[in-house]
Amino acid sequence: MVKLSDIEHAFLFVNWSDGGNTAVLQKSTGRIFYSSELGDVDEVDDLDQLDQEGLDWDDMIEIPRKSELDLGQHLVFRFAQNRLPGEYDRVRRIFSRRGAYSRFKQFLDERDLLQSWYDFENEAEKQALLEWCQENGIEVSA
Repeated sequence: MVKLSDIEHAFLFVNWSDGGNTAVLQKSTGRIFYSSELGDVDEVDDLDQLDQEGLDWDDMIEIPRKSELDLGQHLVFRFAQNRLPGEYDRVRRIFSRRGAYSRFKQFLDERDLLQSWYDFENEAEKQALLEWCQENGIEVSA
């Protein structure tokens, strides 16, 4: 069994960089192995050592990225539909150019909705991770 907070931590780690971080969960033990292309963390050697001891690769699963859980722009547009229905087209235009997330957050801050966005995003991530765990047979504790 693995703690949801450990999976959330690994999820944040994986999504912190632009593809340079990975995390792998050993489902039977709940142990998470981290690796970063930046060189500050690399537990792949631990996996190699475990592999020599008969590591069951079917028991391993990579922690997903936001895009794999449909938590990118789709989530932004869901938020806009729910909280900013009159501004939905404007939000879509914001996301038609580079630097959209920073402009979106500024847009929300001007409307005192930035914390509301963060709460919405955090809850959606938590629910998506719980569903991902269930779909992959991962037992989670609070």
